[in-house]
Amino acid sequence: MMLLTVKHVIADFVLQTSWMAIGKDQKKGWALPLLAHCSVHFAVALAFLLIVAPRFWFVAVIDFLIHITVDRCKGLVSSRLGVNQENHHPWFWTLIGVDQALHHLTGFGLSIFMAAN
Repeated sequence: MMLLTVKHVIADFVLQTSWMAIGKDQKKGWALPLLAHCSVHFAVALAFLLIVAPRFWFVAVIDFLIHITVDRCKGLVSSRLGVNQENHHPWFWTLIGVDQALHHLTGFGLSIFMAAN
């Protein structure tokens, strides 16, 4: 769980550019920023897993698929409701919080899977 949490912080905050963060929530042109962002998650997860638990390399693929799904759903809600930080929309921080909670639950679930196997 700690490894996946560190991966998440690195990929979601340290390595995510403003182009990715803003672009993935747009009505148009969201695909490339979203793919780039989730590819960073995949690369960091794969690197960590290959070092610590190489037999679970495929967990990076699962993490990528779940991450892209969660982020796209957040992007759809954000773009349809016009939620962004600049317009001080009241749901901005709620959507960020739900997004982060889902990502941490993903890490928790994947950690349980790896520990059980």
